[in-house]
Amino acid sequence: MNSLDFILNFEQVLPILIQEYGLWIYVILFLIIFSETAFVFMFFLPGDSLLLTVGALCSVIEIMHLGYIISLLFMAAALGYMVNYHIGRHFGDRIFKMESRFIKQEYLKKTNTFFLKHGGKTILLARFIPFARSFAPLAAGSSNMNYTHFVIYNILGALLWISVLVTAGYLFGHALIQVGDLVDK
Repeated sequence: MNSLDFILNFEQVLPILIQEYGLWIYVILFLIIFSETAFVFMFFLPGDSLLLTVGALCSVIEIMHLGYIISLLFMAAALGYMVNYHIGRHFGDRIFKMESRFIKQEYLKKTNTFFLKHGGKTILLARFIPFARSFAPLAAGSSNMNYTHFVIYNILGALLWISVLVTAGYLFGHALIQVGDLVDK
C-alpha cells in the first residue's frame, strides 16, 4: 500500500493501527485533525469520515474512550484553526498586495467584506464542509477578522463538529453491534 492509498483509506486501516500502536493512536489522531485544520495544503486528510469511524471504534475497542477522544480531538481542531488563522494574519498583507493572474484583488476585497459581515457563521459552519474547513480560518486571518470573535466561533464550531460526528459514529457503531447480536442469535 503506497502512502496515498494509506491516507485515502485511513479509516479502513485505523483498527490495525490501534492494534499495533495502542495508546499512541491518540497522538496520531490528534496530529491528523490538527494538520487538516491548521494547514491549508492538508485539506485532503480525512476529517468527517475519520471522526465517524473513530466514534464507531470507541463503541467496540476498550482503549478508545469516547470522552478522551472528544476532548483530545476538540483541542486539536481548535488549535489547528488558531494556527491557520495566524498564518492568514501573517501572510494576509502579502496576499492582498500580490499581483497574480490566479488571485484577483477584487475577490480578496469581497472576501474581506464577507468576513467582516459573516465571519462568525462562516467559521462555525465551515467545520462541516470539508474543503471550506481548511480555508475558512486562513481567510478569516487574512481578512483581519476580530480575533475574539474568531476564537469564540472557533471553539463553538470545534466542539460541535467533533462532538456531533464522534458521538454519531459511536451511536451508529453501538447500534450495529446490537443488530449483529440479534442476527447471531
